[in-house]
Amino acid sequence: MVFSSVTFLFLFLPFVVIFNYLLKNNFRNVFILICSLFFYAWGEDILVLLMMASICENYLFGIAIASALEEEKNLIAKCALFLGITLNLLVLFYYKYAGFIVENLDVIGLKVDFDASHIALPIGVSFFTFQNISYLVDVFRKEVKGQKNLLHLGLYISLFPQLIAGPIVRYIDIYKEIKERVITSRVFKEGIKRFILGLGKKVIIANNTALIADKIFAISPDEISTPLAWLAIICYTLQIYFDFSGYSDMAIGLGKMLGFNFKENFNYPYISVSIQDFWRRWHISLSTWFRDYLYIPLGGNRKGKYRTYVNLIIVFFITGLWHGASWNFVVWGLFHGFFLLLERNIKVPIPKNLYFLRRVYLLLVVIIGWVFFRIEDFNEAIAFIGKMFSFNGGMDNSPLMYLNPFMWTVIITGVLFSAPLRGIISNRLARLFKNTLAQRVFSYLVYFVLFLFTIMELAQTTYNPFIYFRF
Repeated sequence: MVFSSVTFLFLFLPFVVIFNYLLKNNFRNVFILICSLFFYAWGEDILVLLMMASICENYLFGIAIASALEEEKNLIAKCALFLGITLNLLVLFYYKYAGFIVENLDVIGLKVDFDASHIALPIGVSFFTFQNISYLVDVFRKEVKGQKNLLHLGLYISLFPQLIAGPIVRYIDIYKEIKERVITSRVFKEGIKRFILGLGKKVIIANNTALIADKIFAISPDEISTPLAWLAIICYTLQIYFDFSGYSDMAIGLGKMLGFNFKENFNYPYISVSIQDFWRRWHISLSTWFRDYLYIPLGGNRKGKYRTYVNLIIVFFITGLWHGASWNFVVWGLFHGFFLLLERNIKVPIPKNLYFLRRVYLLLVVIIGWVFFRIEDFNEAIAFIGKMFSFNGGMDNSPLMYLNPFMWTVIITGVLFSAPLRGIISNRLARLFKNTLAQRVFSYLVYFVLFLFTIMELAQTTYNPFIYFRF
């Protein structure tokens, strides 16, 4: 079940929102937990048992770590933490990386008698595994207390708004709201508007740019022209941003409707001026997770320049691998890591009137990086990049074959709203409508029209995937 499906929008969501509002606080957690497990089981069937086992496992390890710390048995607490993290990672490795590991062992001549083709990847396993680990580590660091209520921890791990594709929510950020939360009309309205905005991003921009990107990437790089290669990668650049940020917007909006406040996950990454700036704005919950639970524990930048470089390479290697069991993701991660190290060592002074060149540089790096992210075969990815910069007409495939007035509108809208244009428009409208009531009515009308248009789009197509579901 995806957020942009008719089943979710007109059956599951109204049911959850209405009953969550009607129930008293004492029963809301049980209700949302049951709904979350049902939501997961809808797409994963029997694998919901894995989710339930994960809840029980991390509940027990959290209690064990907290109890050992209370009794000042630090060694036992460390062992419990190590074992808890190990079991979480083993689940992730088995379901996500078993086939990848066996395949690469075969390549280097180490034959393993293990067939991984039957292993189904549980949706969102990377997300809830990282949430589990952050919970155990935070308990060990005494930043939060071990949760003694199994239902409360179960709700944290399985909470359906962010379960499938993030953002990665840390227990420390929502444990108070799990215990007790208040749903105000103002926050509820904000949640609806945020959800509609994310839905529009996903259905109108991401889905339509994906249609063009998928068609062109299905063609061999030898048969495409330079303009066609650029059209494909620009469409994919828009698709992945509006797909993932749209999902995050919907998750944040759903959270508000249910009384939870999730942190922002995107902050207009395509207007960044460096790779470091990009990772402060892109998938913020993941980058902060790696900073707090990997980079800093490795030593961060506290152990000298070269150790810092090693730590950054490790982080970006694992960042790439986290996204998928394929070397193209590792190349993508290390590609970003390389430019981050380059920026730390080479400072190019740029006059203020040419400052835009930093954004041009960043976009070029990010767009080229998306080629490795999109194309699994390394040689094909290199060939595609070669086409991007060969400046030849190639075969008879013209970009105009894939574009019509509607697609032009979608692409231009995507480019414009990749920048903080919405904030500028809101400020202008606030000045235009001096009457607060008129401003609110106009805002509601805009979101209502956006929602209607989104539903019309959904009715016309069955193409509705989410890129990050497979991570």
